[in-house]
Amino acid sequence: MPLRDKFLVLAVICVWALNMIVIKLGVAEIPAVLMTALRFTLVSALVVPFTRITASQLPGVLLVSFTFGSLHFGLLFAALERAEAGTSAVIIQLGAPIATVLACLWLRERLGRVRLLGLVISVAGIAVLAAGPTMPPPMALALLLASATGWAVTNLIVKQVAGISPMAMMGWSSLFSVPQLLLASWLLESDRWGMVATAGWNGWFSVVYSAIGSSIMAYGIWYWLLQRHSVNAVVPYSMLNPLLTVLFGIVLIGDDPSPVKLIGALVMVAGVALILRKPATTLPDTA
Repeated sequence: MPLRDKFLVLAVICVWALNMIVIKLGVAEIPAVLMTALRFTLVSALVVPFTRITASQLPGVLLVSFTFGSLHFGLLFAALERAEAGTSAVIIQLGAPIATVLACLWLRERLGRVRLLGLVISVAGIAVLAAGPTMPPPMALALLLASATGWAVTNLIVKQVAGISPMAMMGWSSLFSVPQLLLASWLLESDRWGMVATAGWNGWFSVVYSAIGSSIMAYGIWYWLLQRHSVNAVVPYSMLNPLLTVLFGIVLIGDDPSPVKLIGALVMVAGVALILRKPATTLPDTA
């Protein structure tokens, strides 16, 4: 991966790390699933009029609307109503090793021994990091794990959808996710829809930031990178997300630094460094 693309990946991770804190503040003012629907309504309104998809691309886009819109973001926003942002950022990164393993099994991408070691170390770092903040209750933990899996599967689906631009994928998958999310919100949150009328700066800034910054800009670049490079070259960078989220939390909202969190972050970064190395030897293909 050229240096320019590495800088682009790091910029995307910074946007996502800050997004976790912004969302945590926003869901205190707007119900989580409804807020996700508002996010994707804004994304689709800004992108769909300028993009097109073909009939052959429609099945993949519909799958992404479910795995990315409803599963990943719908469940992540819902979990953030009940869980601390730093802890959520740690747990959601389990999507990266899930995606890496699935890429080896499904796409037959090769994983070298050094990268395999880095993957193990990174997961160990995530485990240490997760021990620092207050762990979420069982329901929130289940939502975060399901969200991480949705993100991992989305990366693989995007890799398989041929000929579609990143913006078209983002806009049309957002459009198709809106009715799914509105239905879920009506079933689960309709008694709190009145919060929209009283939502303040945090709630509406969260909608705009997550739509334009995290979705249109960051995920557009992310999908573009996935189309140019292997899953195993791009996805491991996302493991830096919890480290940056912890740092942003300390600087922006006054979170106390925890030695356990810092040690876990350092272990995880060491694992990421190994994963990002070009392997000299590879393991046999599986499946």
